[in-house]
Amino acid sequence: MPKTLSDKRMSGVAEKVVRWQTSHGRNSLPWQNTQDPYRVWLSEIMLQQTQVATVRDYFERFTHRLPTVADLAQAGADEVMGLWSGLGYYSRARNLHRCAQIVMQQYGGQFPQQAALLQTLPGIGRSTAAAITSLCFGERVAILDANVKRVLTRLLAFEGDLAQAAQERALWVLAQDLVPDEQAGAKAMARYTQGMMDLGATVCLARKPQCGQCPLQTDCRAQAAGTMQNFPVRTRKLKRSSQSLWLLWAQDASGAVWLQRRPAPGVWAGLHCLPVFEGEAQLRDALPATTRNSLQPLESFVHVLTHKDLHLHPMYVRLTAARRLPGIQGAWLAKHDWPALGLPAPVRKLLETAGLLKA
Repeated sequence: MPKTLSDKRMSGVAEKVVRWQTSHGRNSLPWQNTQDPYRVWLSEIMLQQTQVATVRDYFERFTHRLPTVADLAQAGADEVMGLWSGLGYYSRARNLHRCAQIVMQQYGGQFPQQAALLQTLPGIGRSTAAAITSLCFGERVAILDANVKRVLTRLLAFEGDLAQAAQERALWVLAQDLVPDEQAGAKAMARYTQGMMDLGATVCLARKPQCGQCPLQTDCRAQAAGTMQNFPVRTRKLKRSSQSLWLLWAQDASGAVWLQRRPAPGVWAGLHCLPVFEGEAQLRDALPATTRNSLQPLESFVHVLTHKDLHLHPMYVRLTAARRLPGIQGAWLAKHDWPALGLPAPVRKLLETAGLLKA
């Protein structure tokens, strides 16, 4: 592949994307129509590995409780994780919290306006940094999230294997060549960035691209050759694994449940969770002998993570009084405490199914 673009047909791509976004792009999402980097940053982090329909409610709830980066920085870890609970990929929330604190401590509450500086902060990668600075400050930097990679590799018929770092770097160079020139202005840069994201999310779809609706149809080399499904090229496949875990659901007469904060690193790090064991024998051994015969196995189920399937086996025991469980770290937490806590999605679902936690 060439290191830079020489095809004159590509010179008008940015202008076409800007025009299309203005009239056909997404312009009514709750994090749009703003140049507030806090809201843009929050939406970009939430949208990583998560659908727009899911993010919308989380975003509105999060910004209602924590409307500014100062509010987020001052919030407690439990409040942040509670607001994030159910959204998954919890390292995002931990990085979000730490990043807000750094912005307040080191940058006086103002987000850096250069992507190169912004991406040095926790949880902000190159594409996310570029999205924030191009949308909010008009910086001429390209983004390259999964959707935009699909648009560009099809547009350019880019045959490089994106599993190879050198090929991804080459695509970054080509992406930068396509951004609007300086004369176009900051507003056009923001429109272009949003337009590329919108094309990937609504038109240049992975399985059934809507080429007839694409403003780049006449420029797209893959569409001309009928090879859209060949792009992007990525040979390395993620290997899935599986793990079996046993969950202790101990409940006292008042309805309180014994919860422990999960250690880091590891699955559900930093969240409040039912005690987790790698085998049923370990779970039983951790309980006082007088309570082991009262254990009731509940229906097992699978919780799917990005690279792993968790086979979860809940075990329920009801105690007559709020006695301590000396072999298991944690504390009794009443049901009115749970909604404010960061709970793993499967634990939250268990409590909701039992009617103990308001869905």
